[in-house]
Amino acid sequence: MSKTPEEKRVYMLLKSVIFHYHGVDEEERKDLEKTAAELDAAEEYKWASEFIAQDYITAFERARDYLNNIIADYPKEKRVELINMVWQANNLKGYVTEMEATAMLKLAKDWNVERELVELMIG
Repeated sequence: MSKTPEEKRVYMLLKSVIFHYHGVDEEERKDLEKTAAELDAAEEYKWASEFIAQDYITAFERARDYLNNIIADYPKEKRVELINMVWQANNLKGYVTEMEATAMLKLAKDWNVERELVELMIG
């Protein structure tokens, strides 16, 4: 799965910011490292981690602004793929917290893919 540096950055920031929304646990950290390795995205993962560390409290809203500026131009199927990726990653641990679900719903609304996310959630 070959991705451009921008796509890798989006992928890693999106996944990282959702996991950091409640504090990253060990399993999530391993999943982020695995994703970075699979995508050959070590630099992008480092960038995403630094982005979040700049100000942990505002990280989600800053990431949301950053992602919305890029993802608005993505075709709908790509936006759905990104939301699905985060949903699936969160499900790996067997549950999704209310905070994570809220964060994903905010992004899905921004990207006009709310219905698709809800279908994944109840699916």
